[in-house]
Parts: sequence; C-alpha cells; structure tokens
Amino acid sequence: MITYYDDKSVQVTSTAVRVDGRSYPLAELSMVWHRRGDRSWRVLAGRGAIGAALAGPLVAAVLGIGLAVWLHRSAVVTIAIVGASVLVGLGIGPLADVLFEHLDRSYARGSRELEMWARWRGRPVRLLHTGDALRFGQIYRAMQRAMDSAPAAQRAGQKVIGPFGSSPRPRSRP
Repeated sequence: MITYYDDKSVQVTSTAVRVDGRSYPLAELSMVWHRRGDRSWRVLAGRGAIGAALAGPLVAAVLGIGLAVWLHRSAVVTIAIVGASVLVGLGIGPLADVLFEHLDRSYARGSRELEMWARWRGRPVRLLHTGDALRFGQIYRAMQRAMDSAPAAQRAGQKVIGPFGSSPRPRSRP
C-alpha cells in the first residue's frame, strides 16, 4: 500500500481515501471532481487591512517630507522633519516582514471554500470541504496519483478525475 497524502483528518492511499473516519475504497469511486465556492469577503477584507498597515507608515513618511518642504522653515527644522519621516518609513521594515508573511499565507490558503466530490456506489458524496487552498490542492493531486496508479483491472475504464468529471489536465492551482 502506498500513502500519497496523510494528515490528521485525511489519508489517501493506493487502496482507499479516508476522510474524518470514513473510508472510501478507490475501487468503489467512479468519478472525482471539485467545486469552488464564492469568495470570502472576510479574507479579502483581511488582505486589505494588511495592505493598509503596510502603506500607512510609508504614506506618513512621504507626507512628512512634503510638509517639511511646504513649511519653508529653517534648514534645521526641515532636516529634523525629513529625518523623522525617513525613520518612520524605515521603521516599517521589520513590521513589513511580518505583514508580508501573513499576506503570503492568506494567498496560500485561498479565499474560497473548496469541495471534493466523488461518485461512490452510484451516488455523489462530498469527500472534503475546506477553505485551505494549499491543503486542498495537495489532497486533490494525491487523489489523482492514487486513481492513476490503480490497477487497470480495478479501473475498468470508469475512473475519471478532474473538474466536473472531465479528464485531468495540468493546472497551476487547484
């Protein structure tokens, strides 16, 4: 038996897929497909908030430099304002690394709910429901590998995996 994917709730092997304690033998699955749900506005708003947090100090630094030039004060005051503005802009550096990491993770998880469905014993059954696009893609590819490697006698020409039951094709994302 070959294990293609294994985590706390999903296991895909060369003989079966197990999801949340339920087991579905590959020999009994005739078709596997996926569905994408609507975008999550909460995730999109979170990304916008991270963008605003990244841009805020930089905008403040630019406005400070503009203010220093506009005030036409003495050279010492202008240099002090510009220096403070540059320090505010540079201060975003360490914070930006943390914010970019959160933004990167947000895109890896995705902004849609994803479902994997299969035809099991002649009826459709939802195998998986998750909002984590990275994990979903790993599980979906594991299912493709498992079903492609199933013996020809077991497949009997009826195994199909792909979006809405179409044949599989290379994809850049799940």
